[in-house]
Amino acid sequence: MSTKIKVGIAGYGNLGRGVESALAQTSDMELVGVFTRREPSQLKLLGGAPVHHIDDIGRHQGRIDVLILCGGSKNDLPEQGPALAALFNTVDSFDTHAKVPEYFEAVNQSAEPAGNTAIISVGWDPGLFSLNRLFGEAVLPAGATYTFWGKGLSQGHSDAVRRVPGVKGGVQYTLPVPEAVERVRSGELPELSTREKHKRECYVVLEEGAEAASVEQAIVTMPDYFADYDTTVNFIDEETLRRDHAAMPHGGFVIRSGTTGTGNTQVVEYSLKLQSNPEFTASVLVAYARAAHRLNQMGQAGAKSVFDVPPGLLSPKSAAQLRKELL
Repeated sequence: MSTKIKVGIAGYGNLGRGVESALAQTSDMELVGVFTRREPSQLKLLGGAPVHHIDDIGRHQGRIDVLILCGGSKNDLPEQGPALAALFNTVDSFDTHAKVPEYFEAVNQSAEPAGNTAIISVGWDPGLFSLNRLFGEAVLPAGATYTFWGKGLSQGHSDAVRRVPGVKGGVQYTLPVPEAVERVRSGELPELSTREKHKRECYVVLEEGAEAASVEQAIVTMPDYFADYDTTVNFIDEETLRRDHAAMPHGGFVIRSGTTGTGNTQVVEYSLKLQSNPEFTASVLVAYARAAHRLNQMGQAGAKSVFDVPPGLLSPKSAAQLRKELL
């Protein structure tokens, strides 16, 4: 029997816990350690894997085949991504679309000289949705692509809300505008601004003494997250946050609408309905961790995106099995 791929987790929030549970469903991978900023003795993992402080991660070089980075895109990954790609093969879910090119370059400058493979921006968007945007453009070059998110809770945007000074707790929901969706599905090919496609709704618990007006202003003007959208900020108490906003559903769809040779309208749609956003994102990360290990064994070092990964490398099945069972 082949040796299992040894996986580490950096960060043990909702996404990190999701990765732990996803790894428990694989037969070819094993969790060998979790790295956290918290006191390691405070965490007890379901599977009994050891917990270490993040400051000690460098001591584990050579013991981990792939490290899955589960920090936030706003503050954690811009620093951790390049730093840890110098030490390990990595996979992360960096999701600030506007900053992907510069993040890719920063990670590549660390990973490539070290001979490591680092797959960035893995999840469902960016990630699976990115692939479907590519498929749509390639197959229907005469057309337009539309991406809608929600209704659902965004982990990255919720994390950004919670980091605003004066915010004690909070979540953010993304809501597609129904009229825009129907126009796209009809094959109309409308030109839609960011603001016309989605709305953002925040539910925020204030720190004691914080001013609601200044917190609201900081949120609705935040670049890359809220400034380009109609954003509503609702202030609630902690009990309401726990009672009504603990679940993390999400979803969305990518639609490519276009015409082929004789002017026939063709519409391709890929959709997701997720009961748990972090658990699904974690499952995508685990599949790409398998691919990162395989790419590195092939000598393909440096930063990669989902566009650079052959789909067959995501599966635990052999190429022959895939041809027989799925082709």
